[in-house]
Amino acid sequence: MIAIKWFSLVFVLVLLLSFGYSYAKASQTREEPAGQSWSTARRDSAGIAPDPAKLKSTAIVQIYAAPTYGWRGLVAVHPWIIFKREGETQFTRYDVISWGSTNVVRRNYAIPDGYWFGSQPRLLVDHRGAQAQMMIPKIEAAIKSYPYPRTYHAWPGPNSNTFMAHIGREVPELELDMPSNAIGKDYRGITNPIGLPPSGRGVQVSLLGLLGVTLGVEEGLEVNVLGLNLGIDVKNPALRLPFVGRVGFDNPGKAEL
Repeated sequence: MIAIKWFSLVFVLVLLLSFGYSYAKASQTREEPAGQSWSTARRDSAGIAPDPAKLKSTAIVQIYAAPTYGWRGLVAVHPWIIFKREGETQFTRYDVISWGSTNVVRRNYAIPDGYWFGSQPRLLVDHRGAQAQMMIPKIEAAIKSYPYPRTYHAWPGPNSNTFMAHIGREVPELELDMPSNAIGKDYRGITNPIGLPPSGRGVQVSLLGLLGVTLGVEEGLEVNVLGLNLGIDVKNPALRLPFVGRVGFDNPGKAEL
């Protein structure tokens, strides 16, 4: 009982400190005025994605994540994937969107590296060349096999992070490391509580994304309580905190040319 009390106290303290840090960081890096409408929020290119026309002969796969719109950006992120085959001059983008269609899986909803309603995206994964070319059919198959194409719940899932985690499990070559504030990445159906983590390498036990533990090559060790994750990354040393994401050495995207 004493151990549980100490864990609860530490967890609450981490939550408070993490939320304060996230709020301070958002206040310093906000791209739009606080009262900015979603309809006029910035959606143009962040200048991160390579020029697909100039790299026509190179296959490319990238994954991005950006803080969600409004107050939810203080606690969670929205991810998406873009790719192009060798010989193509345009990217194809996929993400899960909760509005506008009964099918939440959307193709080319927005530009490849656009600001997400005022929030600047961060590159999580960057693969290029022959390895990227081999991944694309697997990625497309994973998109088609996503088990929740008509269901969306911001918390605890399934949502856009659940979608990206599904792709990561199906295509471990991506070496996807989803940030700890990607709420929904640990969502698992009630009949499937044990399986692979979002990186596709390791093990995860999770009850509807509300309570669980993840041990993965990319994730390190994470504990999930009510959809909030706390852990430590060993591969690229860092703390994994709720609301904040990573604090420590960054996990760089991989690029093979």
